[in-house]
Amino acid sequence: MTRPSEVTRERILKAAERLFADRGYDGTSIRAIVAKARVNQAAINYHFDGKDGLYREVLGTAFRALTERQLGHAKEAETISREEALRQFVRRQLWPLTGRDELSRHIRIFNWETVRPTPVFRQLLSEDAAPFMGVAVDLVRRFLPEADTRTLVVAAIWLIGQCSVFVRNREQLAGPPVGLTLDEPAVEALGLMISRWVIGGLGQPG
Repeated sequence: MTRPSEVTRERILKAAERLFADRGYDGTSIRAIVAKARVNQAAINYHFDGKDGLYREVLGTAFRALTERQLGHAKEAETISREEALRQFVRRQLWPLTGRDELSRHIRIFNWETVRPTPVFRQLLSEDAAPFMGVAVDLVRRFLPEADTRTLVVAAIWLIGQCSVFVRNREQLAGPPVGLTLDEPAVEALGLMISRWVIGGLGQPG
């Protein structure tokens, strides 16, 4: 049986996620969260130790939702060809393009961080991003076995960026003047196109 405190905690998280997605961290007040969640401020302090703790929880949930597929397939990727592993990596990176609602809110929260990065977000990356970055580094190492660590990290960031530019800007790209179709067949075709270009780029001699 769900306890009342758990219901309250979940209600706060849902309200905060929506507000942070719409307004960003700076534009979201504790008062607005309290009003939307229909709780008192003491409940936020009790469950999350204030606004920063609540935002950290929301960011962590969003980050896990957007990376858990890559982490879940990391071992499997080691057993297939590097080209197929890369194609699957790209496909999973583009997967949020076909998502709606909660995934869209997660993406919008990270878009705010692109414009106005917060100390809470920087802490999240320092604590939680290493496993995901490790997956990307291990993948590009299969194409660049002689590269040093710095080159591998740069290549991994470049690989992630080939996909994230579409994910971060999904709403703008779907509208005019671009009008990019983002249904499942179109996203699959986009993934194959990006994969071909990335494989070609990583396969070129330095």
